Amino acid sequence: MEVLEPQGNRLGSITAALRIHQWVKNLILLLPLALAHQIADPKKLFAVILGILAFGLISSTSYIVNDLLDVEVDRRHPAKRERPFASGTLSLGQGLTLASVCLVGAVITASLLGPSFLRLLIIYLAVAVGYSISFKRVVLFDVFILAGMYTLRVLAGGAAASVEVSQWMLAFSMFFFLGLAFLKRYSELRRLSSSNEQETPGRGYKPSDGEQIRTLGVSSGFMAVLVLALYLNSPAVVKLYTQPNFLWLSCVFLTYWTSRVWLLAYRGQMHEDPLLFAMHDRSTYLLTAATGLAVVLASL
Repeated sequence: MEVLEPQGNRLGSITAALRIHQWVKNLILLLPLALAHQIADPKKLFAVILGILAFGLISSTSYIVNDLLDVEVDRRHPAKRERPFASGTLSLGQGLTLASVCLVGAVITASLLGPSFLRLLIIYLAVAVGYSISFKRVVLFDVFILAGMYTLRVLAGGAAASVEVSQWMLAFSMFFFLGLAFLKRYSELRRLSSSNEQETPGRGYKPSDGEQIRTLGVSSGFMAVLVLALYLNSPAVVKLYTQPNFLWLSCVFLTYWTSRVWLLAYRGQMHEDPLLFAMHDRSTYLLTAATGLAVVLASL
């Protein structure tokens, strides 16, 4: 593996290698605590914050490992070639050092939250490394692994807060995150199609797979809506909400958001990382706030 000499802004390169902005994904760990209506418990909230830190560090570890393994492929990608290791602003040795520091920090933090949380963190790391080495090259299996890694965060949030994660939440999470994983792949395939490339570097997909991936992704997104609707009709909902009818608004908002992101993806206007799109999308913030308001009203 060729490694270019380090150059440029070292601190900025380290921050980019750690992908700190991706840590926002770990806010998912708050979901079990929030939906159990125990978010005001300071002890449990602090435990989940520690969990978010641990998953942030372990995520950075996996990102660095992935970038080191993919450095040659990234150099041929129009955007990924600017990553620190692909561009040569950080060396292989510096990457290994960063990954080691993050790994040790993650394990130490996770050990404060008990064996169940630590076990989930280790499983996450094993799956993430397996994804970087092999899984991401297996068509379809890769998106299921991505969805599973997000769902693991939900389980970890429950373990950190000592809150039971319901089967409803797990089913919703798996379908919702599966839809996002398909959205990511579809956006990549749209870019390939527009640039007349024949296959995704380091992947097994072809531009001709786009329509099938879109069908699977839209179906997964609306399966998440269906799971939510079934939950709202179940006896479980009245145990937590005094006015559950307000929660039907969340179904409407989720249906609109799912329809919108796939329409934008079809038009070629979706970022290859749906998270980055959501972080800069005003409609996503408005719909999230409206959903939060619906949950509050349902709880009154």
